[in-house]
Amino acid sequence: MEGPTMTLPFRDPAVPLRERVDDLLARLDPDERLAMLHQHAPAVPRLGLAAFRTGTEAAHGVAWLGPATVFPQPVGLAATWDPDLLRRVGRAVGREVRARKLTDPDVSLNAWSPVVNPLRHPLWGRNEEGFSEDPHLTAELATAYCAGLRGDHPRVWQTVPTLKHFLAYGAESWRATASAQLRERVLHEHELPAFRGPLAAGVAGAVMLSYNLVNGVPAHVSPLVREHLRTWVEHPDDLAVVTDAGAPGNLVRAERWAPDLAAADAAAVRAGVDSFTDDGDDPGPTLRALTSALEAGHLERADVDAAVRRLLTLRLRTGEFDDPVPGEVPAHADVRVEDIGRPEHVALAREAAAAGVVLLQDRDGAGGRRLPLPATGTVAVVGPLADLVLTDWYSGTPTAATGLATALRERPGGPEVVVADGSDRVSLRHSASGRCVAVAADGALLADADTAGEDARFDVTEWADGVVTLRHAASGRLVTRGGAGLSATAERVGGWVVQETFRLHVEGGTCALLHLGTGRWVVVDPTTGALTPEAADRAVAARFVLRTHRSGTAAAVEAAARADHVVVVVGNDPHVDGRETEDRSGLALPHASAELVRAVHEVAADCVLVLVSSYPYALGGLLDGIGTVLWSSHGGQELGHGLADVLLGAAEPSGRLPQTWFRDDAALPDLLDLDVLSTGTGYGWASSGVLFPLGHGLGHGPVDYRDARSSPAADGTVQVAVELVNDGARDVAELVQVYATAPGLAVPFPRRRLVAHRRVRVPAGLSVTATVPVAVERLAVRDVARGETRVLPGTYHLLVGSSAEDVRAELALTVPGEAPAARELRHATAFDAHEGAELVPREGTGTTVVRAGIPGWGARLEFTGCAVAGAGTLRAQARAARAGGELVVQVGGVSGAWLPAGRAALVPGDWAPVEVALDLPPGTGGRADLRLVLPAGTLLDGLELVRGRPA
Repeated sequence: MEGPTMTLPFRDPAVPLRERVDDLLARLDPDERLAMLHQHAPAVPRLGLAAFRTGTEAAHGVAWLGPATVFPQPVGLAATWDPDLLRRVGRAVGREVRARKLTDPDVSLNAWSPVVNPLRHPLWGRNEEGFSEDPHLTAELATAYCAGLRGDHPRVWQTVPTLKHFLAYGAESWRATASAQLRERVLHEHELPAFRGPLAAGVAGAVMLSYNLVNGVPAHVSPLVREHLRTWVEHPDDLAVVTDAGAPGNLVRAERWAPDLAAADAAAVRAGVDSFTDDGDDPGPTLRALTSALEAGHLERADVDAAVRRLLTLRLRTGEFDDPVPGEVPAHADVRVEDIGRPEHVALAREAAAAGVVLLQDRDGAGGRRLPLPATGTVAVVGPLADLVLTDWYSGTPTAATGLATALRERPGGPEVVVADGSDRVSLRHSASGRCVAVAADGALLADADTAGEDARFDVTEWADGVVTLRHAASGRLVTRGGAGLSATAERVGGWVVQETFRLHVEGGTCALLHLGTGRWVVVDPTTGALTPEAADRAVAARFVLRTHRSGTAAAVEAAARADHVVVVVGNDPHVDGRETEDRSGLALPHASAELVRAVHEVAADCVLVLVSSYPYALGGLLDGIGTVLWSSHGGQELGHGLADVLLGAAEPSGRLPQTWFRDDAALPDLLDLDVLSTGTGYGWASSGVLFPLGHGLGHGPVDYRDARSSPAADGTVQVAVELVNDGARDVAELVQVYATAPGLAVPFPRRRLVAHRRVRVPAGLSVTATVPVAVERLAVRDVARGETRVLPGTYHLLVGSSAEDVRAELALTVPGEAPAARELRHATAFDAHEGAELVPREGTGTTVVRAGIPGWGARLEFTGCAVAGAGTLRAQARAARAGGELVVQVGGVSGAWLPAGRAALVPGDWAPVEVALDLPPGTGGRADLRLVLPAGTLLDGLELVRGRPA
């Protein structure tokens, strides 16, 4: 008679997590352990371990795995400023990941979301994927979304969220080779907080690294992983680190940082990488490289074991290895396949779509409010997004999708709706053959028709200046490259390389078509008439006579002129002009869209403009004439219902902008310049050029702020209280925002920093008292002189209002303490201000040093409040450029001018100590500002002020 089967420790849920990991790791042989370091880890049948892979995309719904509930883009979710809503959305998305795994065991419970890179620059192609330009608001919303993905079970995670992308990722241009310059204050105040929040809260279990370099070091081998990421979690094993797709190979190819893949992968593991996403589902190259690294001694077995331990922790958290416990219902056992697109999730998607709509401005001709629109009469909905719901690269396939015009039509007793999408309906006649381009039964485009009948007409929509799509009017399918030739078979624009966009080159009364996906010009086969993008030279491209059968603008104007109410809906297609691999070139609304808006406005002065986009626009003069303007991100499958709810008054426009909208490109820094302190950009530092500030958005009516006050609370926070008065006829959900500034602080403080916010419902005709707790630690700055982040003593001003610029009350807050002592110089990188400084790694040491980066000029470094009493020498470690030059020291004078204080020659060669004799001007006290001037190409490391003159 057999006894009961004993549960192995790693399968026993009652055994502590660390012990389970140790037990399983000990049972794996060295080859099995090594194999787990690739994204696609093989099964281990002898232990009953299934194959595993990292990563299910889940930015705003389950992506790439078939039908799923599609929620608004992350930037649209962020516009709600509602952590509870994001938590509920995250929970629904996580549940659908679990449900999808029921039908496909290969689905990973490691969710690759959310993106927490702050939205520093509105031209970033992946703007739609982030939450906010403010790192702490990003952290708050990401923590909520991660908490939802993680689920509520105390032990078994619903999914394991992965924060993307560490670190300083914010541009697609040269993303694999560009080096993000992160000086100490920018690193600690603007980049790290977004990652720290979710990790410290214990709701994220993984981090994905970024393609770019940071201070000259590829992110995938950066010491910042160990120095920061793994210090924020309860135990270092609680955080797995994965590479971005193909990034390990970039270390060898694009970045040329390592001589071969063995060296690259070994360095990545030593830096803290646990899982390699490289070569698709083929682990062979990675495993061969890691084996070579082990054999060469570049990697130790202990390094591999540490990585495997973290990956096993991730998998154990999902309950993957749990044996059933008698009498206990397994975690997440209530998940069903039917949860995908369940009614509750669709209702939540609609709620999120409405909550993320931002009313940018609202006024009618008489100075009153235009919204809500009457639910009677005729509404003309015009523009390319009048009834379209578009998805992005990281969207799932909607279980259903409803555009705005359809949503308005569905309203019981609602308005009559007419639609004009603004596209021109055209035909193309091949000049050489005289035949018209028509669509065959299989969708192929053939220049074989005698006349431009229904099968030979196409709707042209311009999505970016000069970038168009061609939609076959009869079938509704987009023209794409199908096989070798063109065909009208695509349902939507999509794919890693978009195949549905063209440019029309008009010359001499004919046009040629450039297919943007291939970069080739379209030719016509003389035998079959098939259209194919294959010509490299426009000179040999086929020429077509383009005939317009219907002007899209004229049709829109006609519909608007006959309607009682007009809504113009313009924006972007998320796969065109801004997406992964492609940054935008400018902020302006595409010319065709702007002209459509102007034309419609001429016949419908009270039209409503709705912008549906992945990013902010500069709107030029459009705002001068149009009274009511709303913005929504691409709001997922319930976009139409969410917009209709707001337009007709069923939901209040409660969204607020999660990032600044600028008037024009002149207000923007270089896309690759992350140093907001030097550029003076972003909501925290910019004082001009702002169209709509962070936090802007209107509700059903104005709310007055009265009797603001503050008081300390027992929990260490400062309680800001303000009376909100609503004299209007409708309830208002007011988002009270508190910002801080501190003009006289020892370390320059932003002119605005978001420190707290709270949503408060104010009933019509009544007043309520809103209390907003402010955590004092949110006032902390990075004191580079001492290498610590702390709240400095001084007087702060708390600015209470409805946006970063709409300040209704100001409260003084005094933080007691002693003023910082004069600083001791410690390192060249700890400067307070600079011109032309670049941060780069010092060869052979891994430390970061300064390089004077402006050719022919060099760099200037400023250090404030230095302890100069008794100092006779500035001692530095420097490596001169080939041209040599001098290290010049200047001291800040009383008048603000920089006065000479010493200089020393720089001798070309290797690193060497340099001593500058100091002659401080008369009247210089014990504390002074110093400026170092370096010739181009000079490298500078340690700094020290010492007594006495150079030897």
